[in-house]
Amino acid sequence: MLGTLFSPRTLLLAFGLAAVSWGACAAEAPAAPSLEERLTALEAYVNNADPGTALTGVPGPGHNAWMMTSAALVLFMTLPGLALFYGGLVRSKNVLSVLAQCLGIAGLVTILWWAFGYSFVFGKSFTESGSFLGHFLGGTEFLFLRGVGSAPNTDYAFWVSHNVFAMYQMMFAIITPALIVGAIAERMKFSAILAFVTLWMVFIYFPLAHMVWGATGSMNGVWNAEASIRAIDFAGGTVVHMSSGWSALVLCLILGPRIGFLKEKMAPHSMVLCMVGTGVLWAGWYGFNAGSALAADGVAANAFMTTTVAAAVGAFTWPMLEWLTRGHPSILGFCSGAVGGLVVITPAAGFVGVSGAVLIGLLAGAVPFFACTKLKGWLKYDDALDTFGVHAVGGTMGALVTGLLATADVNANLTGAAATKNGLAGLVTDGGLWFEQLKAMGLTIVLSVLGTIAIAYLVKATIGLRAAPEVERQGLDLAEHGEEGYIY
Repeated sequence: MLGTLFSPRTLLLAFGLAAVSWGACAAEAPAAPSLEERLTALEAYVNNADPGTALTGVPGPGHNAWMMTSAALVLFMTLPGLALFYGGLVRSKNVLSVLAQCLGIAGLVTILWWAFGYSFVFGKSFTESGSFLGHFLGGTEFLFLRGVGSAPNTDYAFWVSHNVFAMYQMMFAIITPALIVGAIAERMKFSAILAFVTLWMVFIYFPLAHMVWGATGSMNGVWNAEASIRAIDFAGGTVVHMSSGWSALVLCLILGPRIGFLKEKMAPHSMVLCMVGTGVLWAGWYGFNAGSALAADGVAANAFMTTTVAAAVGAFTWPMLEWLTRGHPSILGFCSGAVGGLVVITPAAGFVGVSGAVLIGLLAGAVPFFACTKLKGWLKYDDALDTFGVHAVGGTMGALVTGLLATADVNANLTGAAATKNGLAGLVTDGGLWFEQLKAMGLTIVLSVLGTIAIAYLVKATIGLRAAPEVERQGLDLAEHGEEGYIY
């Protein structure tokens, strides 16, 4: 008996348990858990599973550390990643306007998230009360982040602090509307952008994010046993890239082309900044994709690998196609291919294996390349920085391909309890998941397009969308921000 109690394995687990639960015993428990219960909880921590009663409400330090790091990485994608990527692609007279738009959106969305955004996405009181709003939004229990403390919200993660989870998801909410900036760059008023984003978050992003990722979301096929659309989206193919990309197309059409479009040269002013921004985006995307496992576990490890491979293959494929069709591989081609690979792998990162990631990278380098170099020219829409070609086309393709390539071999959650009850597990096994993905894609496009039309025309009718012609010719930096990006 003593030999079993003091065996090396038992002592190692006991010491590990002390590290996990350090500082978590401020409140006196009615009855101390047994050694067996504590060891079981420690094993649950290692395996990212339900801790049971022994460590209920205790965040796991390793998982928490990874999620705080991932949150910082996703913010790093917007500031400075997206800001530098987009900033390098505009003309020098508008570089600061792009930086201001990214910074302004970061501040605005944070306030919305604190006030009601997080609650609307990840609450569930509307569904529990039987309200019709439960089909589109979460609830009101977390307004002003009330009750969002350091104990885990086990609806989403067993070992991650609720406040860390909320901040991680806020970074997604920040970058998504910032992507739209690329389509309307160099001509939309700063005030109009802030007004548009406010309404867009309330009527498009928050409902979509709840439906796809909320515990009671109607398109959350993996975790909601009652989901009516049994779709999957690991890190934001529908929620982030499709919503922003399709909205960007509609908004740029309503806004109209830049003065001199197709008549004047509008080349990027700094491919150096664009390349630096691309590198930052690629590095930050590990938090975006691998962090979406919500734990430092095997699913995160797989997402880390597939993200790397898809991005690298996309970054190689796009410029090789340029070389074949245009005679030279450009830096812009390398950057666009890398971002394309990252976009298309996003909904699939935690659901496909490495060979699936290679195929996704090839498609990501080829299909958005066609959209940006041919489709845009044929239809003559002024998507200034190719938000539609990369994010809408890439995100839509990624959502569909995810349904074709997803496998429970790399993510057992695809055949978990909720997925089995709502039928997702059978679809994964039998190959019918792609049809559920089509449903989710269709709903996302309809909501994004119709919502953007309504919001854009409302803003246009009240404060106006577009900068005055003289402001556009001078550049938005001086006219709207009173500064210049470069002083020679």
